[in-house]
Amino acid sequence: MIDYQEIEYAVDGPVATITMNRPDQLNALTDLTQAEIRHALDQSEKNPDVIGTVLTGAGRGFCAGVDMNALGSMSDAGERTTTSFDDLKVDPGNPDNDPNYQGSPTYFLGLRKPLIAAINGAAAGLGFSYATFCDMRFMDRTAKLVTSFGPRGLIAEHGTSWMLPRIVGPSNALDMYWSSRRIDGEEAYRMGYANRLCEAGTCCSEAQQYLRDIAGTSAPNSIMMMKRQVYKHLNRELGEAMNESTRWMDESLKHDDFKEGVASFVEKRAANFSKIEV
Repeated sequence: MIDYQEIEYAVDGPVATITMNRPDQLNALTDLTQAEIRHALDQSEKNPDVIGTVLTGAGRGFCAGVDMNALGSMSDAGERTTTSFDDLKVDPGNPDNDPNYQGSPTYFLGLRKPLIAAINGAAAGLGFSYATFCDMRFMDRTAKLVTSFGPRGLIAEHGTSWMLPRIVGPSNALDMYWSSRRIDGEEAYRMGYANRLCEAGTCCSEAQQYLRDIAGTSAPNSIMMMKRQVYKHLNRELGEAMNESTRWMDESLKHDDFKEGVASFVEKRAANFSKIEV
């Protein structure tokens, strides 16, 4: 396994965990951090034993956004400045090569396996965007969300203008953008941004347990296909989505997982589903 510099990557049974590991900088993202996260997610995609990944932060923050040194460089240059890391270049997920899933962090939606944000502290700017594009968000009561775009003279970045209103509705999204006020776990849960409200210090373990639970009950290929359905059908007409789902359902009826699912139910035993092919 590669020795990452700015993240930690660990696999425990069916659960992989990526920990952004720059606690003294509240895990602010550098180009290297982002490249390492992408590379680690590719490792999860290629590991047949992994059902899904938890993304969290070390120390007291989830992620404070882009590292201020990088922001200063972009301000001076008046444009984006990035560094590439050829040894970390990967293209995780997105088996359909869908162009919608090729940006960052929009590529999270193209991953075949669940990605859960465990928001243990402040999530701001690009860190907020990372959490927004995860499939689910488990959030400590004491954690805080801050969009941070307006106070920096920016707009809603990184595709969040598309994703956030679909999670919390247009009015809540505009409030979060316009005010850039701190939103705690309780409010995030009430508006539907946080899927689980956790006691302080427990969001990561709860997210990990959630993945273990679904690993014990659901077929990995079913989980993959349902994620694919949800994101692909967000912008399609009902009839088109229905027709595609019917076709995929017919395919699933022929899969060995369906036979195993029925047999395990009748025989009252744990199912032995097939793993996602690498």
